[in-house]
Amino acid sequence: MERRNFIKSAASLSAVTILSPDAVFASGAKPAIRLGFIGCGGRGTADISSMSRNANVHIVAIADLFQDQLDAAKPKLDQLNAAKGFSAIPKSNIYQGSNAYLKLLNNKEVDAVLISSPCYTHPEFLEAAVSAGKHVYCEKPVAIDVEGCRRMEQLAERINGKVSVAIGFQVPHASPYAEMIKRIHRGDIGKIVNAQVYYLASEIPLKPYKGHIYDEARIRNQFHFRELSGGTLVDQGIHMMDICNRALQSHPLSASGYGGLNSGVEFGNAWNHYQVIYKYPNDVNVSYHSIQIGKQFGDVCARFIGTKGIAEAHYSGGVFISGENQWDSGVARSPTELSAEQKAAGVFLSSLHDADANKHKNFINSIESGNYLNEIKQAAESTLTAILGRNAAEAQEELSWDRMHFSNERIDPGLNLSQFNKV
Repeated sequence: MERRNFIKSAASLSAVTILSPDAVFASGAKPAIRLGFIGCGGRGTADISSMSRNANVHIVAIADLFQDQLDAAKPKLDQLNAAKGFSAIPKSNIYQGSNAYLKLLNNKEVDAVLISSPCYTHPEFLEAAVSAGKHVYCEKPVAIDVEGCRRMEQLAERINGKVSVAIGFQVPHASPYAEMIKRIHRGDIGKIVNAQVYYLASEIPLKPYKGHIYDEARIRNQFHFRELSGGTLVDQGIHMMDICNRALQSHPLSASGYGGLNSGVEFGNAWNHYQVIYKYPNDVNVSYHSIQIGKQFGDVCARFIGTKGIAEAHYSGGVFISGENQWDSGVARSPTELSAEQKAAGVFLSSLHDADANKHKNFINSIESGNYLNEIKQAAESTLTAILGRNAAEAQEELSWDRMHFSNERIDPGLNLSQFNKV
């Protein structure tokens, strides 16, 4: 099956979700959304598990480049289905190889898809899914380069309310973050002067690569390769740049910075540390700092400094405002703060405690209600913000948004995927 023929045959989007009569809860509730799963790795399995627990879905098809990923995922997904009284994934709906995603998208039993394949695939897979008339939940980032982001900007315009598309950013769906941003917008910290964001992470362990062919070894370790994941700023730091754009209600005008690959693992080329200064409208400067080094995880924080106070949000360490309009989300600032009663009552240590459940429910509810989402434009802007910082640091010169955007930079993953197809 060639992609161009698939896209041509699927060019007409369906505005109506057709559900099979047997895809229902045992209690007789409304029909379940029949879900396909593309890219069966750890992050995607966590996503689809949350979606199954929190929304009305029946997992009916899976696709991956590698057979062992499919073999590992299927028992877990069948168990999720069984817990809700649904049938297991049939063997005929399991697709392996470089065209596996197209075969899944051509399956008329599938109403919606979760895309959690490696980052370099996202533009192509998202375009194909929308062309097939499927509702789509796609992991971030939407692309690893400018050309991919521009394709996504164009796709956002073409959807025209015919399908629902959600992009997997956690922070906007976390209640503490959402409330903090609302308070920033209404002026609780006054005029924003500048901001500080950082993501101090431990290294991502290497998966076994010796003995694998080079392309397979790289794909299985995609986060260590710039041409497959975009690098840590695009894949991981993007969360902080997304929250920054939302809080400041703008994208940056320019960026400059430094970084490199120091004390890194022995297999890979992606930089593992960055320090970038972003210049936003209204003379607001934002400092970004990230690492992905060593065994110790540090902290993740977004801090906005205003004329009336400071808004501060940590993944673990509280979300709060200090100053004239003090506010606290109730998320514990440290484990030692919690009494036995608070622990028993379920007081949260993580500010992302409800993010996954909220974003997955929102996506499925949008399909059921017909109030379709289109999160592509915002996601492309956040992805481009991360790319701007990465490219400015690599060039070691100030890079403007317009220069970056019109460059139409394209990163070639340099892969021969046909070698992974069954003969």
